[in-house]
Amino acid sequence: MTNAPSSLPTPEHIVAELVFLLELEPKGPDRFVGRRRPDGTGRVFGGQAIAQALEAASRTVDPSRTVHSLHAYFLRPGSDDLPIEFRVKRDLDGRSFSNRRVVASQDGKPILNFVTSFQEPVEGPSHQHPDMPDVPPPEELKPDSEVRQEVAKFVPDGPLKNLLLRPFPVDFRSVEPRDWLAPKKREPTSHIWFKTIAPLPAKPSLHRSVLAFISDFQILATALQPHGKSLHRGEVKAASLDHAIWFHEPFAVDDWLLFATEAPWSGGARGYSRGQVFNREGKLVASVSQEGMLRHVK
Repeated sequence: MTNAPSSLPTPEHIVAELVFLLELEPKGPDRFVGRRRPDGTGRVFGGQAIAQALEAASRTVDPSRTVHSLHAYFLRPGSDDLPIEFRVKRDLDGRSFSNRRVVASQDGKPILNFVTSFQEPVEGPSHQHPDMPDVPPPEELKPDSEVRQEVAKFVPDGPLKNLLLRPFPVDFRSVEPRDWLAPKKREPTSHIWFKTIAPLPAKPSLHRSVLAFISDFQILATALQPHGKSLHRGEVKAASLDHAIWFHEPFAVDDWLLFATEAPWSGGARGYSRGQVFNREGKLVASVSQEGMLRHVK
């Protein structure tokens, strides 16, 4: 990836790094290689693998067709030390829909199975339910980055402090701020505004890939809220098992979107969460669902 011009990169540089991460290198017919994230935690972030797989599939579909859904199964932890190879299978190119399968591998072993469907634009019956939740606008909320910086003052040097202080390309603003150090039990619902910290190129497919990247944040943590447990204090071992997104309407990820999540169930060392993404006008633009492993650490 490109080198930062200083120890304090600009928002534009940080977002450009994300765009660069999601660009793929073609390595033959329907085969691509995804770049590594140099500031990762050692394990590939699930949202990165999903976004890169979506980009690989999109490269093999007529540009007139737009992704409307994707389903991903995480098989093995990926490593930030290795690039990811994506092999695409063209299962269908019909009159209105195209379907693709993608296998993401590292060191010859699959880490992600991915299926996605694309549709030719067409009109049909339209409705939306429910309405967008009534929450404060993002301008009235403190950026999560400021909250993390305050928390970091009380955290010893180590992986958690590095995570709290790491520059990030997305401005998150939580309606119900997370308690990083001593979480208390609360309802399994969450509302968080987000947008990239600098403008993105006006390329709709890129905005969908970036939303796929962001959609893996926060959603599984919602399933831990009724238990007062934290993913960052070593109390619970967590991993995404499967992830699905349905894209409903056009949107821009460099403008404010609201991610409303809920976790209706957890048990059997698994948690299930679902989320809805709304734009500022209250239009439902995407839906997300995820199941993850949640195990007590003894």
